[in-house]
Amino acid sequence: MSNNIEVILRRETLLIYICLVLTTLAVYWQVSQYNFINCDDPVYVTENIHVQSGITLDGIRLAFGTTYAEFWHPLTWLSLMLDYQIYGLNSGGYHLTNLILHILSTLLLFWLFNRMTQMVWRSAFVAALFALHPLHVESVAWIAERKDVLSGFFFMLTLCLYVYYTEKPGIRRYLLVLVSFICGLMSKPIVVTLPVIMILLDYWPLSRFRIGIESKKNNIALWQLKEKIPFFVLSAIASVITLYAQYKPFVKDFPLDSRIVNAIVSFVTYLGKTFWPHNLAVFYPFVDNLPAWQIFGSALIIIIISIAVIAIMKQIPYLLVGWLWYVTILLPVIGIIQVGDNSLADRYMYLPLTGIGIMLAWGMPFLFPGEFIRKKILLPGGTVFIAIMAVLAWQQCGHWKDSISLFSHALQVTENNYFAYNNRGVDYDEIGRYNDAINDYNEAIRLMPNYKEAYNNRGISYGNLSQYELAINDFIKIIDLDPAYTKAYSNRGLVYFLQGSKEPGCRDAEKACKLGDCKLLEYAKSKKFCY
Repeated sequence: MSNNIEVILRRETLLIYICLVLTTLAVYWQVSQYNFINCDDPVYVTENIHVQSGITLDGIRLAFGTTYAEFWHPLTWLSLMLDYQIYGLNSGGYHLTNLILHILSTLLLFWLFNRMTQMVWRSAFVAALFALHPLHVESVAWIAERKDVLSGFFFMLTLCLYVYYTEKPGIRRYLLVLVSFICGLMSKPIVVTLPVIMILLDYWPLSRFRIGIESKKNNIALWQLKEKIPFFVLSAIASVITLYAQYKPFVKDFPLDSRIVNAIVSFVTYLGKTFWPHNLAVFYPFVDNLPAWQIFGSALIIIIISIAVIAIMKQIPYLLVGWLWYVTILLPVIGIIQVGDNSLADRYMYLPLTGIGIMLAWGMPFLFPGEFIRKKILLPGGTVFIAIMAVLAWQQCGHWKDSISLFSHALQVTENNYFAYNNRGVDYDEIGRYNDAINDYNEAIRLMPNYKEAYNNRGISYGNLSQYELAINDFIKIIDLDPAYTKAYSNRGLVYFLQGSKEPGCRDAEKACKLGDCKLLEYAKSKKFCY
């Protein structure tokens, strides 16, 4: 009898693995036909000469030695170099690598919870929510977010190896966990939260705290902390590196009180988008003045949920674990330390969302204790919920086919989105729709009057239309805002050369070279414009 049950469970498990792969492919396969977009993809691939050199000794040294693009993530750079070696600049190949990593993370997540809890269908729900939720489209469909899916893979692999280690502790298994963790840190620093997640899993479902009591360990907390010390040390080092690498000027600096308020509201906004993933966009403009009811309402929701899960933690430990999983991983990217000009981002939910999945997968059955009711209500209800998420993810994925589609959608579902106007304008300019580009730059500048990138891009479009005086005025405006803005000197110098004004063109070319960009000066000397 027991053998028959084991065979059935193995078949169910295999079926779930197959379904997870096929449904994820069905939702995301379309990305194999998609282009690069003009946001960050040039930085990571299309204009990155180091990535386009493939994997070389110099490339490996650079990958480990640079904080270019505001991160230290050598494995991300190496993965992109490998992709270039295989695919060249065929964007579909990079998209497929992202998709493969996402699928592998999904399968590891299912294995993880099934191994820990022996609850096949609840584990399948958590994995399916991870695979198919619309909030995860950004991380999978955006080539520049390779760091998300690569770190996600190592995040899941580290936890799987950790469970393997806890089943039979030993130095070899411990070192496997540590190596996988280091690989995760070298993919994206969000993995610094992993030691805390390990402790949460020790509490539930691994029950290592109870085991510690039964084995008469004197200080359970000290025992747990000692085991995690190398992980916390590595996390601290990675955090310091990240804080150093993240320093850069923003379109607008936001005061600390505004960032704290935004963080409180964002915690609840992400929850809302988990259950009703509508109006998803690549960029959400920061709102300086949020209404008081939204601030206090969000704070109240956070307090109520936190008190509730702590109050019932002994009877229902998985709610506490799920909630702390969500809060812990989201905390570093919630925006209290400014790392961008956005108020929130879908990609920040790539790993935290699993915490909500845990609360749903184990919390909902608690409300329906009868096995018959669970089969009649929860199973079809959970299936329908996942199916709806899959359809919405497929639709959201469609917006990522190119930059114009992506930023046009963002403009439809958000307000005052200066970033989307600017980036759509860049793509309009690239396909020769210069007047459309200028209109978008005008809107971006209207919304953000000191937006240097928009002035620069508008100047380029004016130059393409041979409206040289208007172009020069835009570059002058940038230099007034930021005298060290290299592109403004290069672009103004080029316009001067196009006008036949060699002397001011040479001055700008020399100034740009002093600031680090000597391309225009080399060109001018080759043409005998400058000596």
